[in-house]
Amino acid sequence: MSPEIWTRMGETAAIWPGRNWPLGATWSEESTNFAVYAPNATRVWLCLFDENNSETRHELTEHSQSIWHGALPGIRPGQRYGYRVDGPWDPAQGLRHNPQKLLLDPYGLATSGTIIAEQPIFGVREDDPAVRDDTDSAAYTARSVVVDPSFDWGDDEPMKTRWRDTVIYELHVKGFTKLHDRIPEHLRGTYAGLAEPAVVEYLRDLGVTAVELLPVQQFFSEPGLLERGLVNYWGYNTLSYFAPDAAYSSSGDRGEQVDEFKRMVKALHGAGIEVILDVVYNHTAEAGPHGPTLSFRGLDDRGFYKRLIPENGGFDDTYWDVTGCGNTVNTGDPYALRLILDSLRYWVTEMHVDGFRFDLTSALTRTGYDIDFACAFLIAVDQDPVLRHVKLIAEPWDASMDGYLVGRLPQPWVEWNDKYRDTIRDFWRGHAQIKDVATRLAGSSDLYADDGRSAYNSVNFITAHDGFTVRDLVSYDHKHNEANGEDNRDGTDNNRSWNHGVEGETDDAEIVALRRRQAANLMMTLCLSNGVPMITAGDERGRTQRGNNNAYCQDNEISWMDWRPDDAWLDVYELTKAALRLRREHLALRQRHWFEGSPTIKGGPADLVWLHPEGRRMRTADWADGGLRTIGMFLSGGPLREPGPHGEQLVDHSFLFWFNAGETEVTITFPENEWISMGDVVLSTDEAVPPGTRVTVEAPLVMAPRTVVVMQSLQAPL
Repeated sequence: MSPEIWTRMGETAAIWPGRNWPLGATWSEESTNFAVYAPNATRVWLCLFDENNSETRHELTEHSQSIWHGALPGIRPGQRYGYRVDGPWDPAQGLRHNPQKLLLDPYGLATSGTIIAEQPIFGVREDDPAVRDDTDSAAYTARSVVVDPSFDWGDDEPMKTRWRDTVIYELHVKGFTKLHDRIPEHLRGTYAGLAEPAVVEYLRDLGVTAVELLPVQQFFSEPGLLERGLVNYWGYNTLSYFAPDAAYSSSGDRGEQVDEFKRMVKALHGAGIEVILDVVYNHTAEAGPHGPTLSFRGLDDRGFYKRLIPENGGFDDTYWDVTGCGNTVNTGDPYALRLILDSLRYWVTEMHVDGFRFDLTSALTRTGYDIDFACAFLIAVDQDPVLRHVKLIAEPWDASMDGYLVGRLPQPWVEWNDKYRDTIRDFWRGHAQIKDVATRLAGSSDLYADDGRSAYNSVNFITAHDGFTVRDLVSYDHKHNEANGEDNRDGTDNNRSWNHGVEGETDDAEIVALRRRQAANLMMTLCLSNGVPMITAGDERGRTQRGNNNAYCQDNEISWMDWRPDDAWLDVYELTKAALRLRREHLALRQRHWFEGSPTIKGGPADLVWLHPEGRRMRTADWADGGLRTIGMFLSGGPLREPGPHGEQLVDHSFLFWFNAGETEVTITFPENEWISMGDVVLSTDEAVPPGTRVTVEAPLVMAPRTVVVMQSLQAPL
């Protein structure tokens, strides 16, 4: 670097040698140690910012194991900082060092500020990407923050709720609380708002045991979205993997967000609710090679991002992208893998979260181009003494054709099961094969039984953040994403939805009643299927996105939860709550052993029996009947295949479910035997067969079109 440039950039100051571990900024009363990995750098500066955004630079002259480090006395929590890194500029070799770009600390525990979509944040010129951009980015980008990690957790401990007892509720921190009238206005849309008693009581009353938060690791909106006046609302554009996103903090962005997040976790744990984070380690907010230079690109672009593999050796700087976001994190690189694992452990040990849902997990499993179940990432997580005991949920696909891994991931992973989603959607719109429906209701044994896993490796869901809500699923035949500004080209066309006669909202009372019944059918089916149910926030009360099935950029009332009762489908809420309560109270409805279709004791009933509406067991020909839209499912409660904690035999009530997805009423005949003799209806979407109705084998049950009826035996076996 020339003396002229050095003078423009600032003056040096005394700094202690410090140490090369731990990475990041480690505060103590004596000093703060700074350590950053930059293997190809020639010079590194720690840059401190005061309240006027004046910058002071301290050159880190010590480096070992490719880590540049130093310690500064007198630094207090709340201090904002970043790095400038000089070194080779040779994009053809994956080297993009540029001291004019202020870089976030990859191990920073908090961030302050945001990015501004202007040319200085980019490493190359817009008019000529072959030329390095040498304008200073400090005024246009965020800073990392020194944090005091101490916190009084009291007696808070990992909850370790068993998978079979788990009910997941996927929500957005801001969207869930932004319009809540029982939350103080200044707390709405924040971590503190999510910890408010009104919210916690709602979740507990509904019956969920875990919240799965859409990304809360610090993310930034894509420059292209910002230029269109939009933002990345969902948050799948992470950059700082240790930092809770400052935008959800009610108390400030100088480290206060860390304490606020911890208080939220502690409050939810106090109510018996686990916290699962949706994490995005497959790509970063730096996008493709012409994207912004915000952190990793200026530190170790060559190592951190995956490249094409040249056929004849050498190096190819072409980014290899299976995420659809411009880059793919290279989990085969030791430092990138170390950062991911350190980040995950930090969220468990320091932030007390209970598990993770991994976005586009398939992208993390690749060695070279290929899916590799012996890859470093899967092996490292499996052997890690902290991570192998938390909840690990995979989104088992990526943006490529070969990345679809549903049913294939090893223990201890559980998976989002989109086959369940598609089959149950098809069933209630009258399109599914009955044999497929039965397989999904019983836990998807075709996917998980052949390799020693259980039904609880399947996370069952009808909807997720990405796609229609349940209300929109029964109200729209087509997506309506015009508000996204992409001419309705974005979002999937494979919605498997049905508007029931009118596209969108309607005043037709008959259509509205049918839609609400169908929504209740979908929610009851989800809550009572074998596997782990995941509910998307608001589906239980009829939340609508006005037909938008890709509301990733809609930070407004399209996405926010509407808590007003006037347009809520509160009948669906009550049925959902009742179904979750029934599931919680009866072990027969959440058995961990696979059903075998045979008795658990000599002379007893089979643990699972599929029934035809004519009052007999399903036959081979029935399973192939493409027109069959009604099926019965008998679950025996006595005794269960599973022993109790001391080896004792467990018994429960038996249950009989009837699902009628047809457009006509069906007369159900009951088989005459000792295991189905008499019972009471406990759940129903059929107004003519309300809960409390006594059912006997002497009288057929007449089911209305598109209804669910659940019966419970009068008493559990002795």
